[in-house]
Amino acid sequence: MGENNSTNSSIKPYVPADKTMKELTFKSLALGVVLAMILGSANVYLGLKAGMTVAATFPAAVIAMAVLRIFKGNILEENIARTTASVGEALAAGAIFTIPAFVISGVWDSFSYWESTLLMLVGGILGVLLITILRKTLIGDETLPFPESQACTEIVKAGQGGKTGAKYVFATLGLGSLIEIFKNPNGITLVKDTVKGFWQFGMSKISLVNSSGKVISEVKQKGGFLAMSPTASPAFLGVGYIIGFRLSAITFSGGVFGWVFLMPIVLFLMYNNLAAVVANGTDWITAASLAYNATVKPIAVGGMLVGAFYTLFSMRKNLIEGVTKGFKDIKTSGKGEKVIRTEKDLSFKIVLISVGVIILVMIGVYDIFIHSFDSALLSGIVMAVAAFVFAAVAGYLVGIIGSSSNPISGLTLSTLLIAAILMVLVGMKGNPGVIAALAVASVVCVVAGVSGDMMQDLKIGQLLGGTPWKMELAEMIGVVFASLILIFPIILLNNANGIGSDALPAPQAGLMAMVAKGIVGGEMAWPLVIAGMFFSFALILIESPSPMLIAVGMYLPFPTTFAIFVGGLIKLVVDKMAEKRNANNKEKEVVNNTGLLLASGLVAGEAIIGIVLAGFVGAGISLKNVFGIPESFEGYWVLGLVVFAILAYVLIKYPLKELAMARNKKD
Repeated sequence: MGENNSTNSSIKPYVPADKTMKELTFKSLALGVVLAMILGSANVYLGLKAGMTVAATFPAAVIAMAVLRIFKGNILEENIARTTASVGEALAAGAIFTIPAFVISGVWDSFSYWESTLLMLVGGILGVLLITILRKTLIGDETLPFPESQACTEIVKAGQGGKTGAKYVFATLGLGSLIEIFKNPNGITLVKDTVKGFWQFGMSKISLVNSSGKVISEVKQKGGFLAMSPTASPAFLGVGYIIGFRLSAITFSGGVFGWVFLMPIVLFLMYNNLAAVVANGTDWITAASLAYNATVKPIAVGGMLVGAFYTLFSMRKNLIEGVTKGFKDIKTSGKGEKVIRTEKDLSFKIVLISVGVIILVMIGVYDIFIHSFDSALLSGIVMAVAAFVFAAVAGYLVGIIGSSSNPISGLTLSTLLIAAILMVLVGMKGNPGVIAALAVASVVCVVAGVSGDMMQDLKIGQLLGGTPWKMELAEMIGVVFASLILIFPIILLNNANGIGSDALPAPQAGLMAMVAKGIVGGEMAWPLVIAGMFFSFALILIESPSPMLIAVGMYLPFPTTFAIFVGGLIKLVVDKMAEKRNANNKEKEVVNNTGLLLASGLVAGEAIIGIVLAGFVGAGISLKNVFGIPESFEGYWVLGLVVFAILAYVLIKYPLKELAMARNKKD
């Protein structure tokens, strides 16, 4: 490839380009692959429960530094291990937003290992190949700040001085694991996770009055109100801490609107019907949840639809620039000129041939899925175009806002809508049309996730002095191994809890399923969906922040958004206390990095044990029986308060402790 002089002249890597060090070694790859599978599985759990994933770049970097230090690894081996590891989260994000939709929509009776794995594998490899084409253009753009890449680079550099922060990740990983064992319904269950109640109210009367004031009709109706506590979840508190007070508050506002505003209206209007359901043996909480799923969730889906497209529209200038630069790079790349080590990518010719082969293979796969070559050909073309466009978009957006804020679901939804409409136009309706639309969206979703993650890793590699082609190859190896195992935690969790249930709501997958079934199968509750679309449009008119997040908050169980909000509140307390201590920007960075590592450990700890416990269910092993606890026992709600106190103490004390230590060291 041609040499990018502006990139080389403006960046002075930590390891100079003319210095040769061990890099793509067995120990770095092996560690990266293991971490990719672990962190990917953890994010499968988190994404299905909370509708969001947590970027694995930071914990992967810290764990890689700690482990490779034992084996005398160098900074470039750590870079390869982190690059390989972080792809697990990106692959998980792409998979959980779409693949569960096949089961939720009913077009699959159960998860197919090879079909699911193939969709992840193709999307992951294609994402790496496409971002390899785009790397020089995006990484050489000095207007892109790459905020998370810069932050991770500083953590890695600090680790070379002996301070990694690994103790915080491992300590809270253990704490989160322990709490999950005691609160998970499939575990020992001494802690009551969520406290729920239903309040009934007396009779009220609704009168319909015409223009002359005459009463046309009167209805006497009872009402009701749900009361729920936040779930005592280390993972959800960790997520709230990581995304911060503002975003956690926006998400919680959706929960408040759905559960505290709309739900009493639903309970009031549907009380007699729900009372009949309860009379047949269903408890009020379950009956109310069924009513919520039937009424408020379709409204939330409409809100997510408009919110997703508004997010893309608000980024339109950046999106257009990303796509334009991607096409421009294809014209200027592949000249075959000799380049320095830190600018050498995989062979451009091999990359292009590989992309072409993958597209042809996917046309064949789509033909097997839907048994129609014409529709398969159309699906393959849509997939190829959308994959390239959104790879450029994802890479560009990561350069601006970081991979944690990459709008994967919005990009995927756009692809799904296009594919679904095209399936209807060519006469591919029913389950085959739904399968085709979801299959295209699945590949593109994984492409967008992996592309954003890869771009972030390549920027870190540029700053540290890594070799691009070795990182690109390592990422593909990580994709292969992670793809082969990530369907297993999905299957385990589905068998233990049921994807689409309150325990695993999987909001993005539910959205994809409803849209695909609604457009192709004609099974959407359009009046409620349209109401949600107008609600989201009204939020846009009043310049409300993130209609998409508000709609996601409506879709998720209320205890989940409440717990995320509590995590955001804890982060707010930490920030205020740091400000009260007059912390400067460097000191605030120490506080933020420490809190990020602590919260990441909590997320990983709960997620890993949650998957393990789901495995026990699949094997027919009950920990309650092992410890002599009745299956009906739900735990003590007071212990849930203790969990919040412990987590708040940890998340507040240790970031401020690091702040004090940084000041003492400076003095």
